[in-house]
Amino acid sequence: MNNKIVIFSKNRLEPRVAARECESEEMGSITIGVDIGGTKTHLRGCLDQGMDRDLVVRTSEWRSGAYDQDIPRLIALIRRFAAGATPNSIAIGSHGCDDEEECAVLQQPLSNHFACPLRVVNDAELFPLAMGLSSGIGVVAGTGSIAVARDQKGKMHVAGGWGWAIGDEGSAPGLVREAGRAVRLHIDLGGARSEPLVEAVCKAFGLNSPTNIGTAIAKEGSASALGRHAPVIFYAANEGSSLAKRVIDEGAAALTQLVHHLKLAGVSDKDVVVGGGVILAQPLLANAFSHQISNRFGATVAVTFLDKPPVLGACVMARQLHMAGDRSDTSSPFNTRISSDLQVNDRPPTRSVSPYFGSRRIAASRF
Repeated sequence: MNNKIVIFSKNRLEPRVAARECESEEMGSITIGVDIGGTKTHLRGCLDQGMDRDLVVRTSEWRSGAYDQDIPRLIALIRRFAAGATPNSIAIGSHGCDDEEECAVLQQPLSNHFACPLRVVNDAELFPLAMGLSSGIGVVAGTGSIAVARDQKGKMHVAGGWGWAIGDEGSAPGLVREAGRAVRLHIDLGGARSEPLVEAVCKAFGLNSPTNIGTAIAKEGSASALGRHAPVIFYAANEGSSLAKRVIDEGAAALTQLVHHLKLAGVSDKDVVVGGGVILAQPLLANAFSHQISNRFGATVAVTFLDKPPVLGACVMARQLHMAGDRSDTSSPFNTRISSDLQVNDRPPTRSVSPYFGSRRIAASRF
């Protein structure tokens, strides 16, 4: 029976204390999967004694956006998590690694430091693996939106991930931005201020007049700050707002379009695995997306909603690397096919953690 060591961090001190506690364990080797989100970083390791270990920290504890500082901090975090055990493979899914070059920028210095097979991919690529699929299209709708997949030759294809200022439709901040536009157009056309979305948006931003919504949105200043208002859109939709329902439907249509763009680029996968805080928390958006996909692609595309931690996909990938036994090369295509005999513990940590809800990029950061 597998035992599990679960380590959680609420502040900067706890992961250091927890790591010291683990140093008393017998040294051995460890296979490590890492899911780097905008809000949290989740590390999961399997020790050769058959014990699983989890560490969840705020990404802001180590990631500042300064590349020359963040790399050493991430290395230190992984080494602290290993707690004296020797990594035999490491797989990392990172938000912000939105093309192969950006993946390589993070992978190269880590590969230079750790003497084991190591791979860095976009965090959306973890979704199909986490759900037990050999390949698929990963779609994120959280504090950002993006769709990522590999073609049959292993080439990475990306759609979306532009950032909340100019894109990320269907994400939390994207929905709020479009709700603001819908409210202003509604008012311009002589609509009533009693419309539920108008009232909900004004209340959320503390506005006396909906004509100030553009300024209020601009003042939020970040994806996470703006995205926190997204629940009011779904509240308004449940209150009968036709404006809110249209915003949700258009967001779902935009996410569907990301999948279409990957298909046009040559991605042949049938399976689409969807994750991210807003779409997993809001059935109206999830159902609208499923409906849009069905209308657009019929039976040629199957949608699955992520119900396992993305870090599980990183663990599957890490075990692939360990079984292959070769150091990875950033110029080599990554093959997401997995063996049917791979068994990975898919139990979430025994205490709940916040869902993935990370911004797609951090300013001035290359990963």
